[in-house]
Amino acid sequence: MPDDRSSRGSAAASATARIQFRRALTLTVMTMVMPGSAQLVLGNRQVGRIAVRVWLATIAALVLVLALAMVSRTGLFGLLTNGNVLTLVRWYLILGAVGWVLLLLDAWRLGTPLQLPRPHRLWMTGINGALCFATAAVMLFAAHLVSVQNAFIGTVFAATESSDATEGRYNVLLLGGDSGSDREGMRPDSLTVASIDADTGRTVLVGLPRNLEDVPFPEGSVMHEEFPDGFTCDDCYLNSVHTWATDHADLFPGSDDPGMDATVEAVEAVTGLTINYHAMVNMQGFAQLIDAVGGVTVDVKERTAIGGIGSPITGWIEAGTRELDGDEALWYSRSRVQNSDFSRMGRQKCVMNAMLQQLSPSKVLLNVEEIAASSEALLHTDIPAGELNTFMDLALKARQEPMSTVSLVPPLVYTGNPDYPTVRRLVDEAIAVAEGVEAPPALQTARLDLPSFDTPEQQAADPTLDNQSENLAETC
Repeated sequence: MPDDRSSRGSAAASATARIQFRRALTLTVMTMVMPGSAQLVLGNRQVGRIAVRVWLATIAALVLVLALAMVSRTGLFGLLTNGNVLTLVRWYLILGAVGWVLLLLDAWRLGTPLQLPRPHRLWMTGINGALCFATAAVMLFAAHLVSVQNAFIGTVFAATESSDATEGRYNVLLLGGDSGSDREGMRPDSLTVASIDADTGRTVLVGLPRNLEDVPFPEGSVMHEEFPDGFTCDDCYLNSVHTWATDHADLFPGSDDPGMDATVEAVEAVTGLTINYHAMVNMQGFAQLIDAVGGVTVDVKERTAIGGIGSPITGWIEAGTRELDGDEALWYSRSRVQNSDFSRMGRQKCVMNAMLQQLSPSKVLLNVEEIAASSEALLHTDIPAGELNTFMDLALKARQEPMSTVSLVPPLVYTGNPDYPTVRRLVDEAIAVAEGVEAPPALQTARLDLPSFDTPEQQAADPTLDNQSENLAETC
């Protein structure tokens, strides 16, 4: 009989221990699923009610954000780039992490761990500790990413003046800046106007050669007063406008960036387009951006030298489909050793198109810190933060549309003595075609024949053809 009573007592104690363990585990799971629910059941109900209400409010906010994403993608992007919203989200995540961890610790206490057998106590302590660490780590890291994004937006997109679309299009001047100890000032050696349809995102890239001569300026501008017959001084090319205006900043009272202002005016006079915004891309920052997103895949059409600009050639990017890292993509975009400026312009457009197609939202999310760090060194722009939602939406639309390109290069344009009325007709014609309408006779330009080729392979290997294309993806 004593043995039976002992066995029954042992079995009851074992059953009680299992029940206590399940209860402790249940309280922890409840806290993970709905913070505060454990306190509503066994603990401080006032704390529990507050925590549950905060949790339900969070779920409601996420549902509203999801609904906004389905109704207005631009509105969603506006939230994601609003500095006040990002600051609020950051502090919510930090305080939420602290509060959730405290609720988990309280749920562990409510499970009376000291009354559990030692193995169960160790299991509960380990599980609760792991959940506390994981919860805090995820939420605090998310808060850090939000802080990085907010700082990046505040630093790079600090401008405050916005510009409405002109005749249904946003025209953004993209410049590749190249400066260093061996250069005199900042010379934008790559100049491209991205003309973007404000509704569809359909984009036309207008490439301007850096060595375009006799550049005109709008009447009434400082540069027109100095050069009424165009930029005709010795060694005065389009990419020299920035340096000249910077060196004569006293002629531009009230201008924060005379070089950029003068360059924008020159591009407007050349193309006939109204420039809404500009973005100056630092070449070294460009390489960092490519590395930050894991490289870019490009169909390399011609063997391209690495180095050779004021230094020996140190390597080659061979023809074929290549996964380029940042340094290789930089050299592929800027090399003109054993190639030409016009070949380089075509290669640059192909890299732009590849980046647009391959830079997915998931890549941005997974590499946001690296992208932000590289972009702060990469980009100087007058696009205000309040316009980011518009351009983010247009970028996604542009991925679904063919990107076309027209470059002001031979045989269409002789850079040494350009016919600027013809240049402006070329630009207007390219935009008209991109918008799906036939250019009126007044805009149609008698284009010179492009080079002829003996075989399709020879044609496919010529990067200069990427300067004139109604679908850049097909020619690249």
